[in-house]
Amino acid sequence: YGKMWGTPGAAVRSIRPYRSSEQYLYAMKEDLAEWLKELYDLDIEVGTFVEVLETGAVLCSHANNITHVAGEFARSCPGVACHLHLPTAGVACNLAAQPGTFQARDNISNFIQWCRKEMDIKDVLMFETEDLVLRKNEKNFVLCLLELARRAARFGMRAPTLVQMEEEIEEELRQELDLPPTDTPLPWPPRKLRDLHNLDQMVQHLVSRCTCPVQFPMIKISEGKYRVGDSDTLIFVRILREHIMVRVGGGWDTLEHYLDKHDPCRCTS
Repeated sequence: YGKMWGTPGAAVRSIRPYRSSEQYLYAMKEDLAEWLKELYDLDIEVGTFVEVLETGAVLCSHANNITHVAGEFARSCPGVACHLHLPTAGVACNLAAQPGTFQARDNISNFIQWCRKEMDIKDVLMFETEDLVLRKNEKNFVLCLLELARRAARFGMRAPTLVQMEEEIEEELRQELDLPPTDTPLPWPPRKLRDLHNLDQMVQHLVSRCTCPVQFPMIKISEGKYRVGDSDTLIFVRILREHIMVRVGGGWDTLEHYLDKHDPCRCTS
């Protein structure tokens, strides 16, 4: 399903002409767009992300491809497959649907039902047809695609970089806790880890904007791992193209937005 691709060099800038609260959504869309482009040879980028997907045709084709990959995985690794929730049915698709039409809504509705039934994606991570057709809630749509990618990666689908980074962090935590490796080895070659020395410089650059009498603490524990604030909160930090991403709970944020929410002098500005 296409070759692995490298990540272009990231500069020490994460400053873009939009608010930091929109930044993590932009970063996720950028990652998903690049992934879909590589996977299906699509003409898609972050600026045309919704336009390309709003007819539902690509989404339904993607669902059918995931089902196909799951079938191949079940045949080649039956021992592992029996422990996973694998999709067994594809989805009806109108490839000629035009944006905003009934056919487009029908495609998207079919995709949503497939995500729920075949991939067992919970409502909290789902989106509604109108979220995409009327662009009411891009965030829900993007989070659903990421969750779908996470689940499909378990049985051999190529994963977006963010999902690969999640797996790296999980593996790091497993090693720290001396846990056995997961049953399902990664179906993709290990990512080339970025220069983490450069990462630390970028982190310190962002933290240095703090104007508190005592600078908001962000202490490096190990490569890509920091203790933040006055608590003992540990966060993992990674570079994704031009963004410094923070693994927070089960999701991601940009470091800039994370600091805007947690650094006292930025919360009030």
